[in-house]
Amino acid sequence: MLLLISPVVPAQAGTTWSPHTPSFPRRREPSDELPKVAPIPLSGPPMKLGISIILLLLMISLTPLKAQESTQPRSTFSDVAYGSHARHVLDFWKAPGDSPRPLLVYIHGGGWLTGDKTKKGPAIQPFLDRGISFAAVNYRLTPEHPLPAPVHDAARAIQFLRTKAAEWNVNSRRIALTGPSAGACTCMWLLLHDDLADPQASDPVLRESTRVCAASVMVGQTSIDPPVIRDWMGPAVLEHPMIAYAVGEQSIEPVTKNYARYRELYTEFSPINHVDAGDPPLFMTCSAEMDLPARDAGHGIHHPIHGVRLFEKSKSLGHECHLVVPGYSQSMRYSDGNDFLMKSLLAAE
Repeated sequence: MLLLISPVVPAQAGTTWSPHTPSFPRRREPSDELPKVAPIPLSGPPMKLGISIILLLLMISLTPLKAQESTQPRSTFSDVAYGSHARHVLDFWKAPGDSPRPLLVYIHGGGWLTGDKTKKGPAIQPFLDRGISFAAVNYRLTPEHPLPAPVHDAARAIQFLRTKAAEWNVNSRRIALTGPSAGACTCMWLLLHDDLADPQASDPVLRESTRVCAASVMVGQTSIDPPVIRDWMGPAVLEHPMIAYAVGEQSIEPVTKNYARYRELYTEFSPINHVDAGDPPLFMTCSAEMDLPARDAGHGIHHPIHGVRLFEKSKSLGHECHLVVPGYSQSMRYSDGNDFLMKSLLAAE
């Protein structure tokens, strides 16, 4: 049986919270609270599909976005430093063409605690064949380098790529993002967040814009704020190391005990808190595992409810957002994430 999404029920006020109690306070100002919107039909009534068919549809929807590393073309430039840390490196594939080319940037997943730019990326050649250049980025990892390090590193990589626009023939007005899981979270944060450019910075890289024109993401986290995601999908999600490691802790217990210390970081780096009507378009691909509460940490951290909640908020604000959840939701405009990216990057300016 397919599950309909129920609205979030506000927690009762209190002085402390625990990931194992039925509810706990969000500790948000009224203006910061997530919208209490009613459930929406994502694309009509749920389809009566067996789980095997749903999983097959998910595989089909994600297959064009994946490729074995051995089948990828050789990069034009490899391990180019965009900062001072050993993880501040990126690879770049230059697409053919005389005019400045649009650029797709891949940000890898791994919970911000593992992963590499060479792993689980999209097939690069189809983008090069369409005249779209490609870059893949490494960044510092948690818990050794907690937030804001992983996300701000990716932002710096975008700024660095803009400094290379003339040399590498990049159209700075046509830069899009893609990535899975924590990479998706970073992509959405960059897409929805205000520009980080600092015109007065002594470092010329930091003077460049961090804004992009579009993002297509897979199984990403739209919030990492423990009270919020616990309300969305139950306590199991809090056991995923991404949540504690993000703020430099080794487990969820010190986070719950000292939540006030970390609240600002969790709020700031939850993409859903930054969306507004003027943001560039977003395409989200999620799994079909809609059952609630989350069965375990892995299910919770990638739960489709992440996409549903951001889709709801985007719709309420008038922001262009496309959500694919096999058996529940589909885009009426694009066949998949690749189609969305190519049309966004190649659109007439």
